[in-house]
Amino acid sequence: MQKNDWIAILDFGSQYSQLIARRTREQKVYCELIRFDTSAEELARRKPAGIILSGGPASVFDEKAPRCDPALFELGIPVLGICYGMQLMAQSMRGAVKPGVSREYGKATIDVRDTTSIFADLPTSLGVWMSHGDQVAELPEGFTTLAKTETCPHAAMANVGRRMYGLQFHPEVVHTPRGVDILRHYIFEVCGCTGAWKMSAFVQESIKAIRERVGEEHVMCGLSGGVDSSVVAALLHKAIGDQLHCVFVDTGLLRYNEGHEVETTFGDHFGIDLHVARAGDVFLDRLKGVVDPEQKRKIIGATFIEVFSDAIRTVGEAKFLAQGTLYPDVIESISPLGGPSVTIKSHHNVGGLPADLNFKLIEPLRELFKDEVRELGRELDLPDNMVDRQPFPGPGLAVRILGEVTRAQVELLQQADLRVQEELKKLENYKDIWQAFAVLLPVQSVGVMGDGRTYENVVAVRAVESRDGMTADWFKLPYETLDMIASRIINEVRGINRVVYDISSKPPSTIEWE
Repeated sequence: MQKNDWIAILDFGSQYSQLIARRTREQKVYCELIRFDTSAEELARRKPAGIILSGGPASVFDEKAPRCDPALFELGIPVLGICYGMQLMAQSMRGAVKPGVSREYGKATIDVRDTTSIFADLPTSLGVWMSHGDQVAELPEGFTTLAKTETCPHAAMANVGRRMYGLQFHPEVVHTPRGVDILRHYIFEVCGCTGAWKMSAFVQESIKAIRERVGEEHVMCGLSGGVDSSVVAALLHKAIGDQLHCVFVDTGLLRYNEGHEVETTFGDHFGIDLHVARAGDVFLDRLKGVVDPEQKRKIIGATFIEVFSDAIRTVGEAKFLAQGTLYPDVIESISPLGGPSVTIKSHHNVGGLPADLNFKLIEPLRELFKDEVRELGRELDLPDNMVDRQPFPGPGLAVRILGEVTRAQVELLQQADLRVQEELKKLENYKDIWQAFAVLLPVQSVGVMGDGRTYENVVAVRAVESRDGMTADWFKLPYETLDMIASRIINEVRGINRVVYDISSKPPSTIEWE
């Protein structure tokens, strides 16, 4: 990637800020969400090809409204203001903003008056998504109106000579069908980006950066078997080889055969220095008699830290601790509506380590979204079953066993869940499922097997589709698949005589049952 072949997105707290970054990355153009108050001097030093000012919930009339450095408009770098960003641009450049006579929320139609530049090759009537109360009333000097609605006289504006543009609507959301085309015009034609950002280039850049930072020191990495920690381990091993030491805590609460898969993949296939802490007995002993889900999580979290800390003390000295922080986690600390900056992501496998371990943190995935992490995993030759692994809760199967957790129940659920996974993977659209699993309920029901009466356990099957896990809809599995799952569990897993399917969405229900 060329040094100036990237887009800087100043985040003013919009719920859609991440979407702007996603849409930009989808064009194979690197971008970063950065603080709204990043100085013009810093921007000039980093030399982005373009700057995007995001939307935001504030009004430019609010005393404490987030504001950008007005000097950035004098850098000669193209600027695109979206919603609040457009209003801030207009106000900063001596235009006028006022509360709209009629607020616009939701779908609207804009009348495009200039089909050149960012509206090139687009229809003169476009469906867009609006979300604003204030609007630009008077354009700054040198600007012209590109589009309007019945109630918004300047739905889009531009100073083409200075390469400055403003959109009152949100081009980044799916509700603006041609929004990506508008963004593409800005990114490629106005900013001159090449679209040459590739994951292979990211790998090489990351390896170089890791080697420069680590030097001759050693790095400790906690492996959970999930996608993020697996990709971190593979990338670090490619960069520093034997200087990497991985610790895998087998809690005894993992999916069927998961511990063996992790050991085989990383210990045997990649040849990574892998240390396994088999602590299933410890976790199960401490969970004895516990039924409250929040108490389960606290016990498992504290025990994990204890076991992990003891394990890494026996491995040897290391200066760095690797962690799978992703870009959405970083963004949360940037937003003007977020809390104070977070330097260490709270995560079940590394959060809250004792201070005497005194690690420096290394986060090689902090610039990537989840789908990009999966792409990176493939670039690093991780097996598909690991790269495409669905999200799995930190406390493991303990929160999929409602009530007390025992060894017998864990083994029962592992077998039931195995049948669920085996049948779902036969579906052509399996990858459309965000998460699917079995839940062991604290309920027994009457059944008949052969000529005998049974009084055995009930399992619920859960499968959902989602983009980010924040909301989810239950997945419409074929009846034939549901039939096969129920038949296999009841006939092959001794101790279960009834299977039900969870058809609730999030909200109001959560994805996990506990």
